[in-house]
Amino acid sequence: MRHLTTTLTRALHPLVSARTHQRWAYLVIGGALLTPYLMASLVLSTLITRTNTPTPATLPLTLLIGTALITATALLPATRTGQLHLARALLTPLPHTPTTSRWRTTLWLHLHLIVGMAASLATMTLLTEAALLAAAPLNPAPHPISQGPLTLYGQGHLTHPAWGPLLALAWVLALIYALALTGHLLARAAPHLLGPTPTDRLHAAHAHAHRLAERNRLARELHDSLGHALSVVTLQAATAARLLDTNPDFARQALTHIADTARTATADLDHALGLLRENTTTPRTPPPDLGDLTHLTQATHHTGTDLTCHISGDTTPVPALLSRETYRIAQEALTNALRHAPHQPLTLTLDTTPGALTLTITNPLPPTTPRLPRRRNSGHGLQGMRERAHLIGGTLTAAPTTTHFHLTLHLNWKQHP
Repeated sequence: MRHLTTTLTRALHPLVSARTHQRWAYLVIGGALLTPYLMASLVLSTLITRTNTPTPATLPLTLLIGTALITATALLPATRTGQLHLARALLTPLPHTPTTSRWRTTLWLHLHLIVGMAASLATMTLLTEAALLAAAPLNPAPHPISQGPLTLYGQGHLTHPAWGPLLALAWVLALIYALALTGHLLARAAPHLLGPTPTDRLHAAHAHAHRLAERNRLARELHDSLGHALSVVTLQAATAARLLDTNPDFARQALTHIADTARTATADLDHALGLLRENTTTPRTPPPDLGDLTHLTQATHHTGTDLTCHISGDTTPVPALLSRETYRIAQEALTNALRHAPHQPLTLTLDTTPGALTLTITNPLPPTTPRLPRRRNSGHGLQGMRERAHLIGGTLTAAPTTTHFHLTLHLNWKQHP
């Protein structure tokens, strides 16, 4: 019994499904779109052949002109977009990445218009015949079943008018099922003709990977710049609060550097947001590079940390990308040292030669107590620094010894004459 109910439900589903009627509308729209092409083709064929009315001899020319007009329309970019939106709304769900193949769009437009015209003619003819048959019992005179190709009995007259409504119902059911099947087949073909090609999918995958890379780069920018600024501000504020009564001059100086660090963090945030607003006309703050390394060490020193800085060589010839990424690595390394080994002396050494640089940051290991509590999700700093070093072709090592923690970055690049 349940199997019979399920089978009956599936059989009746096309009659009540909203999808059937949406696809029916899609087919009728195709027939309506083909009408002006037919009219234009008939007019042009009669003008070319110099005949007053279309004849069977002008049929091939009419078809050729109509095909050319539809093909020309399909080549317009707006046609592909319009067909995609219309099919997505009434026919079947489609990917948001449309095809760039013009021949697929051309084939789909021809298919939509031709099948739509056939569905429109069937709809018009069968619904008209069904209405006449349904009204047959009200007319005592013999009722013609159809006018022309749909004649079924004898001379085309319904001898028993009582059968008229049943035949009308049969016509309507046959029409609905036929259009439901046609719409289903058209929906199966739509992804192959309107959907993306393998090349389109590959381009979309590359674009998605590029967006993910940009998001990861932005995450690193925010993590390094704002994380460093917040760590420095926290230490400076704690130092200022501790020395406010005993050394007010130093506390005042620390508060001044807090304001400077906050302004720098705001500039870094403006740069990171500028990466998101690619179409904005607002000028972006340039990202810091090795030229700003002195300012970074001064900000670290003002937290009360003893920082020794040794910079040898000229940083000007360093390529801009490598200079920015090296600065970010140095910034994150100092942030990690301030966070995990507070108040321990730091040593930063930058050795630059033509075509290479070496950055080394060293700090003593903190005592076991007291120790700052570890933050949740800690460890992203070293991972981010290794990612930066890998992306620019460098090597980064970070490991503790028995007494110190050493972080070393090696970079090489080709010198252009």
